[in-house]
Amino acid sequence: MAEVKNTQNGPFQLVICSCPSEENAVSIAENVVAQRLAACVNVMPAVYSVYQWQDNVESAKENLILIKTSKDRYPALEKVIKSLHPYEVPEIIALDISSGLPEYLQWLENSIK
Repeated sequence: MAEVKNTQNGPFQLVICSCPSEENAVSIAENVVAQRLAACVNVMPAVYSVYQWQDNVESAKENLILIKTSKDRYPALEKVIKSLHPYEVPEIIALDISSGLPEYLQWLENSIK
């Protein structure tokens, strides 16, 4: 197994997205994994979000998804999420993965090829 190089600005990302329902979260998860835009998506149950929207404090129960991908797949991933997400401005935040278990990072890379 070849070693995957992942420097401080390495090739992998964790993308966070909140969804209005479990059905929407699972739909996004299944689509991005099937298209090999993500190696894995965790669907987290019921989070309670409080946020500013159009000068009001709003709140909602949402589902959070954690998407493991690569930087080069991010633009296509974002496009798919936006096409499947009902929010006008969905939360889509990408965090660089600075390190991880080498075998897991290799699996991640192989899963999105």
